[in-house]
Amino acid sequence: MVSRSCQEVSATVLAEVHQLYGRQSHLIDGGSAREWAETFVADGEFHSPSYPAPVVGTDELTRFAELFFERARDAGEVHRHVITNVDVVAVDDETLDVRAYLQIVATARGGDSRLVRFTTIADHLVRQNYSWLIAQRTVRRDDS
Repeated sequence: MVSRSCQEVSATVLAEVHQLYGRQSHLIDGGSAREWAETFVADGEFHSPSYPAPVVGTDELTRFAELFFERARDAGEVHRHVITNVDVVAVDDETLDVRAYLQIVATARGGDSRLVRFTTIADHLVRQNYSWLIAQRTVRRDDS
């Protein structure tokens, strides 16, 4: 078992993190790419083995989210991000390390749903202007 040293996290911080993840999921699934990208810091990073290179910065994150939505639409599907088992630890008052499970579910228009992939995300969050934003996200696929 991996040990994670941490500070106590308040119920308010937990609620804020859950709200961030819920908002993120609705934004990317609904095609609000720029708003999704703005849940990251300006030079935020997204690392995933599903994509050839890290996605860095608001403009690249926006394009990434646009492509995600467009591919689903072009396939005649609705894609949903489902984030569960959120584990939050405070590094200090202004930074958090979070890990969670992320499922991506696709539903064909008029058809059945299927699990596209099951992953674990590891995020480093920072507080900016009274909000939590993602500085770095690392995705690990269960099938890799």
